[in-house]
Amino acid sequence: MPKMKTKSSVKKRFKITATGKVLAGAGFKRHMLSCKTSKMKRHNRGSFTMTDMDARTIKQWLPYGLDR
Repeated sequence: MPKMKTKSSVKKRFKITATGKVLAGAGFKRHMLSCKTSKMKRHNRGSFTMTDMDARTIKQWLPYGLDR
């Protein structure tokens, strides 16, 4: 059987915790920040956990996990 490929975009954007949760960075914080409220910029800092359904999809794209 050939090996399955890992999606390169997924391994750059997501992290898997030791308990199996998937962490992702918040969106809407790269450009045009002057028109966004301070609250929105503050809440978009850091990372957040994905929902169970989204995490399941992301783990399918990472068949062998992440080697970091």
